[in-house]
Amino acid sequence: MLEPSDPKTSATDAETDEVEDDDDDPVAEEAEKELEDEDAATAAAAPAPAETVVVPPRVRRLNIVGRRNWFFLISLLIIIPGILSMSTKHFLLGIDFAGGTEFTVRFPSNPAQATVESAVSAENIGGSVISAGSGGYIIRTLPLSPTQVTTVENHLRTKVGAMNVLQIQVVGGTIAKETVEFALFAVGLASILILGLLAWRFHNVPGGWRAGFQFGGSALAALLHDVFLLTGTFSIIGALLGFRIGQIDSLFVTAVLTVVGFSVHDTIVVFDRIRENLRHTQRLSFEQVVNLSIMQTAARSIITSFTVVLVLVSILIAGGDTLKGFALALLIGIVSGTYSSIFNAAPLLVVWRRLQPVR
Repeated sequence: MLEPSDPKTSATDAETDEVEDDDDDPVAEEAEKELEDEDAATAAAAPAPAETVVVPPRVRRLNIVGRRNWFFLISLLIIIPGILSMSTKHFLLGIDFAGGTEFTVRFPSNPAQATVESAVSAENIGGSVISAGSGGYIIRTLPLSPTQVTTVENHLRTKVGAMNVLQIQVVGGTIAKETVEFALFAVGLASILILGLLAWRFHNVPGGWRAGFQFGGSALAALLHDVFLLTGTFSIIGALLGFRIGQIDSLFVTAVLTVVGFSVHDTIVVFDRIRENLRHTQRLSFEQVVNLSIMQTAARSIITSFTVVLVLVSILIAGGDTLKGFALALLIGIVSGTYSSIFNAAPLLVVWRRLQPVR
């Protein structure tokens, strides 16, 4: 018997036959090809979909120039106590500045420093003892005559033991006075030369030589900030608190001149970036250019100074007593120089530009 055909199956077979017939029909193939060409042309003519604009995250910048008064206040709070100490207590001067006699000796028995200090104190010669390691000591006293020098040597051999005298240095009051004058002259000459150099270096910014002297004067003010902070701190440590590490000697002068150069170096880095940004950025105000330049150079200055600080801290901890004062002076000066170049010199330039605008 024949089973009745399913209407749905018949309809499907009919559609399949029609599709197969259309595939064989050249007219149908040509029509489909034309439709595909039209679709491609339409797609090409249609405007490309708009790309999604990705907004970069907003970067928060420190407004150092806007908060300059706070940074100026911090500097004053640190410098003023030092100035008061320098004017009232003065300094704990070493033999280079105060004059005196310095013995460099070595004891084969390697006695304790307290033993040597006790023997020196018994002489009533205003002496101080610095350990040089391996039984070596540096003994500094008031100016002594040749007879007194011989007497001190004999008494030390009697009370402490066998002693080898390596060097005896006598500095008179005239030489000490000349040393002070030379130190002040060196710092003053360095300041004047730095002012002239920076004025010439930055005279090509908008404003000419007048602007150049503003750059140089701001750098000089930051330099003096570092010198006063360093000398004031040593006056407090040495004269006020009585620590020998705060003694002023020839190494301290060397440290001051080194700090002067390091401070100016950091300031020039910031000022050079300000000069470049002034040339290429026309839509920002001068304060905005200065703040942008500080942010672009602050990380470099801080990292550079931090590497030097690590070395100085190592010397301060593990070095000999003769180098600790020198290392401390450099440590204070370099930290101060980094601070002043970022938070004082450039903001001070903005203040100066406001008081005396240039074209």
